[in-house]
Amino acid sequence: MFGEKALELIREFNRNKDGNLGPYNEDGVRQVLEEMQVLYEANQNDVAQLVQDTSDQTSLTAVQIRHDSLQRNKRCILAYLYNRLAKIRSLRWEFGSVLPPDIKNNMSEKEVQWFTRYNRSLANYMRSLGPGGLDLTQDLQPPQNVYIEVRCVEDRGELELNDGSKVLLKKNSLHYLPRSQCEHLIRQGVLKHIT
Repeated sequence: MFGEKALELIREFNRNKDGNLGPYNEDGVRQVLEEMQVLYEANQNDVAQLVQDTSDQTSLTAVQIRHDSLQRNKRCILAYLYNRLAKIRSLRWEFGSVLPPDIKNNMSEKEVQWFTRYNRSLANYMRSLGPGGLDLTQDLQPPQNVYIEVRCVEDRGELELNDGSKVLLKKNSLHYLPRSQCEHLIRQGVLKHIT
């Protein structure tokens, strides 16, 4: 049946709605595009026959059904790709400019290129705001306190703060740091906010 493979792409994306980015289904996308090519060529042949023999209108219904199937496949594949890019964009705001390897492995080469260009555009925009730029990704939620208590999840070495002091980030060490200095490390999983 026409459109089943395209619908399966949508179902696959919806199965991963729990916050994870599922692996890019290159085979599924390729199969949908191949199906669309077959439908298009069949329509071209039937339309060419209709133009030559205008008295025989029997294949007109088949042309319309195949055209509707083409449109449905196009909408499904565009929805699949758009929702993946929207998820990747939200992951940029959640994790910062460096994605965890397990998420990056689930992305296609074109999605990685898009992510890189999105990072560059966002960085250029943030640099253009004010004399020193403005980091829009710093506080995704309004801060309750300027300083927060964090626990180091992994050995990371020294972290130099804006005031010039240095903090040694060793596994399971506790620190009382400015929120602005450690927000990105919390999102990357290096530090854990203790409430």
